[in-house]
Amino acid sequence: MFVYLLCCVVVVYILWRIWDGLRISSISDKYILITGCDTGFGNLAARTFDEKGFRVLATCYTEKGAAKLNEETSERLETMHLDVTVQENVKRVSAWVKGIVGSRGLWGLINNAGIMGTLAPMDWLTLEDIREPIEVNLIGLIHMTLAVLPLIKIAKGRIVNISSVGGRVAASGGGYFLSKYGVEGFNDSLRRDMKAFDIKVSCIEPGLFETPLSDPKRVIEQRMKIWHKLPQDIKDMYGDNYVQKDAGKKEKLNRRIKNSDLSLVVWCMEHALTSQHPRTRYSVGTDATFLWIPLSYMPTFIQDYVILKNKVKIPC
Repeated sequence: MFVYLLCCVVVVYILWRIWDGLRISSISDKYILITGCDTGFGNLAARTFDEKGFRVLATCYTEKGAAKLNEETSERLETMHLDVTVQENVKRVSAWVKGIVGSRGLWGLINNAGIMGTLAPMDWLTLEDIREPIEVNLIGLIHMTLAVLPLIKIAKGRIVNISSVGGRVAASGGGYFLSKYGVEGFNDSLRRDMKAFDIKVSCIEPGLFETPLSDPKRVIEQRMKIWHKLPQDIKDMYGDNYVQKDAGKKEKLNRRIKNSDLSLVVWCMEHALTSQHPRTRYSVGTDATFLWIPLSYMPTFIQDYVILKNKVKIPC
């Protein structure tokens, strides 16, 4: 009986691998739009897909980022400035894309642009602190998607939304996690709505990777700015040197789980763009696979225990 079950599992796995490995026939005639290409995942994705032969339309937040990307890529790749929080800027980019792709449509949109915002206890934050990452990571992502969706319908193409394991487990306070939970919800709604138009929608959930977004020095600097503005009574509640103690404890965990190979995420993007049967979700990174995703399926009290164990105890 055990041998029979084992054989069934092996056969199903082989069939799944074959199904998962089927690719589209050509990419040289396909246009893809990638947001947030200054650094990190977006920058590597733009350079990688340009090398592979895609017609890459890359948006950058800074002129410096765009200039450097142009230097490192072929003439096929084109860049444009984009701030996803500025409505007129999004409209201008969508018009730019339409003028380039024309009747061929847009094969792929990779919504990569995002910020971390301030990660701190919720009672430290103002509404503006919370709003900032939501405006970029969620509202900006939705706006960009809706702006170019007619072009994706023409090509019957792909939409790839970069979420995070932070969209499955909220490990800290701040608007970042709220925004990523929103991306997960938008992704599910969009995927179901677009099935009728033969548009494939995928969500990538990276764990903690070494990018400018997750630079620990930057995170601490942002927390310290908030700390200095806090009323004295709140500072007293958390105790002296709370920021430094908390950062030290988190850094121990981060050293064990942080991923350095950004190409793992870019591979997921490529699979979502080129597979005949792209996956609904791609969880990527050692910490995502062995910690955050399994934790997201566990009871709340277990999640709370694991997360709170890695926080500094507040002297009450």
